[in-house]
Amino acid sequence: MATVRQLPATEWHEYFDERTKQFFRDLNPEAAYVELISRELGDQVITDRARVIGLTYDPKDNLFEVALEGLDHLVYRPQEIAVGEREDGFPEFIEVTRDDGTREIIRLRSVGVTPAG
Repeated sequence: MATVRQLPATEWHEYFDERTKQFFRDLNPEAAYVELISRELGDQVITDRARVIGLTYDPKDNLFEVALEGLDHLVYRPQEIAVGEREDGFPEFIEVTRDDGTREIIRLRSVGVTPAG
């Protein structure tokens, strides 16, 4: 079961860089499911089971990026980011709230063999 926590904006850059190095640069592929939840547009699936290359936050441009094989998913002007982590720190989901109130849910899962531990 995931432990959910709100990330302070001052930690976004370092948090996503660390998770990318720890979980997304190995031989185990991870997949992402990205869902957009908007009052105006309703719920929309952006992508399903795309391979994750990395996660990053650019404080200069206030931009959160999910780098996926074949496309990049960008979230402009995030106001809040919450993560649900496994015991080992793997982010099973990321919920991003944009400045217009739109929420994006990014679900991540390891689709390869999980190392014994």
